[in-house]
Amino acid sequence: MLLSACAASGSVAQDAPRPDWSASDMPSQVGRVFLVTGGTSGIGYESAKALAAAGAQVIIVARNAERGEAAIASIRNETPNASIRFESLDLADLASVHALSSRLNATLPRLDGLINNAGIMEPPQRDTSADGYEMQFAVNYLGHFALTAELLPLLRKSDAPRVVTLSSIAARRGTLHFDDLQFEQDYDPADAYQQSKLACLMFARELQRRSDAQGWGLQSIASHPGVSRTNLQVNNGFVRRSVMRFVLQPAARGALPTLYASTAPDARGGGYYGPTGMMELRGPLGFARVPEAATDAQAASRLWTLSEALSATRFPSRSDRMSASLPVVDRPSR
Repeated sequence: MLLSACAASGSVAQDAPRPDWSASDMPSQVGRVFLVTGGTSGIGYESAKALAAAGAQVIIVARNAERGEAAIASIRNETPNASIRFESLDLADLASVHALSSRLNATLPRLDGLINNAGIMEPPQRDTSADGYEMQFAVNYLGHFALTAELLPLLRKSDAPRVVTLSSIAARRGTLHFDDLQFEQDYDPADAYQQSKLACLMFARELQRRSDAQGWGLQSIASHPGVSRTNLQVNNGFVRRSVMRFVLQPAARGALPTLYASTAPDARGGGYYGPTGMMELRGPLGFARVPEAATDAQAASRLWTLSEALSATRFPSRSDRMSASLPVVDRPSR
């Protein structure tokens, strides 16, 4: 997209977010339905809280039901009439993704916004998902890829659906290791995290391209929070955490790019939003820099095809209204 290319170079000043944009600038979200993955803490929690305060119906999904109920109670303490509920989801288990999607497709009238937020960062030892994939690749990227595919029918029932996928400044150093996507040969925690977040950014951009080509009617937008105080830093060592606390911004501030991408009338499909301060660690809202690797359309298409195979989940291949059909799901036994 022209916008994406221009946004990467910062040349579309007239379309740039207002630098001092805040949650108070969000338009009313009354009547709109959002799903936020990883909404029990950090960026996800702050996003869910702000959306609920703006009047949206919010579904928080995460693994831990106890933490989910605590998050809901906290949000209702600030917004007593908040329309918010919890649903169980383990992104490291594609059967759980399918189960949630089946429940929601059967019960929701539509979905106006999907925020692919949940993530893990740099576990020191390689671990695998229920489906046998490297854990960061599975949770940060592949689970969200499958969830988006399976919720596409609900999204297409909205008059203005948006999918917001969180990347990271770490994506700049990312490489897609097509010869070893699951890091079975030589696991490096940081390299695996960078790959997963580059994959998220490439997915957001490719989703917009395919939506435009197939007529799905989506706005697919990427965001990153800079460096914010969240549970992602749990695996960082003491020295690194001590240094980082001087540059970390509050999670509520880190959530602004996501909230802008989710709700602002001026947010554009194919865009990438984040802080614009030094190295995009923090600072005023604006266009984030798209790393060169994320602009490789051939690699993005290859990743998409591999992801459909790995998740056994299919996006529709032609433009239709999908009024009575779901994405094809043919899960291999394991």
